[in-house]
Amino acid sequence: MSRGSAFLDRRAVFSSAAAAALLAATGVGAAGVPTRGGRLRMALSGGSRSDSWSQGDGLFMQVARQGLIYDTLTEVAADGTLRAELALGWQASADARIWDFDLRRGVHFHDNAAFTAMDAVASLRDLVAGEVSAPRPDKLRITLEMPNVGLPLMLSGPEYVIRPAHAPGAGIGTGLYQLRRFRPGQQLLATRAACHYRDGTAGWFDEVELTSIPSEPVRGQALGEYLVDAVDIRDAGALAGLPDIDLMPDARQPVQAVSNAVAQPAQVSPLRPLDNLRAAERWWFA
Repeated sequence: MSRGSAFLDRRAVFSSAAAAALLAATGVGAAGVPTRGGRLRMALSGGSRSDSWSQGDGLFMQVARQGLIYDTLTEVAADGTLRAELALGWQASADARIWDFDLRRGVHFHDNAAFTAMDAVASLRDLVAGEVSAPRPDKLRITLEMPNVGLPLMLSGPEYVIRPAHAPGAGIGTGLYQLRRFRPGQQLLATRAACHYRDGTAGWFDEVELTSIPSEPVRGQALGEYLVDAVDIRDAGALAGLPDIDLMPDARQPVQAVSNAVAQPAQVSPLRPLDNLRAAERWWFA
């Protein structure tokens, strides 16, 4: 805590921010230098015909929201550390009830509207127990009913994505990928945003396609027949022993199966499937 200040400093600290992010996010030393290009195809469970950008919590929509279209204020890196995303830094009062988040400037939604604190207010006010306000366009304040030292970590979850206040249910975000086609419970296609604040550190695919396949054996068959590049899976089944398929974290208790045409960082997050839902951000084609 700074002398004379009632706030604990929770600022993200970077030394050579771009270089640090590249090394942390991509594991360059072990996996090679990432290159742009190609369409990542994932077959996922959890899709429903009732899915929308405001409802549906299956894996299909979690990846669509957090892994593609939207950003959150914070991000849990593959090594488990908490990093800045739309929030550059944060400070808490001594009792961890009042939190101030310093927001990125110059960020735009996919419809070219500027991102401000009012968008964060609109996105979070019904999700946190307390008052959410915007003292400035680049500062968000959350005054909690009860102390919570883990608030920045909580806000990294997929339910806390930041949406535009003017179009919260339109599938418009600040994420690395922009929506092109969405058929609820069936398919989603997104293309890489032309310009993004994470350029050079994440988002290596030109396009990402999600296909909803409820049946696990059918998802596995699609991967085995090279129709997709990655699937979520709980039983290795016929994929076990295939030399060009990686079962992760291992063949006994897999969470996902990935073609070895897809390169991954040296460390992949076990927090949620598909690198904490962020495979489209962190992986690339070998």
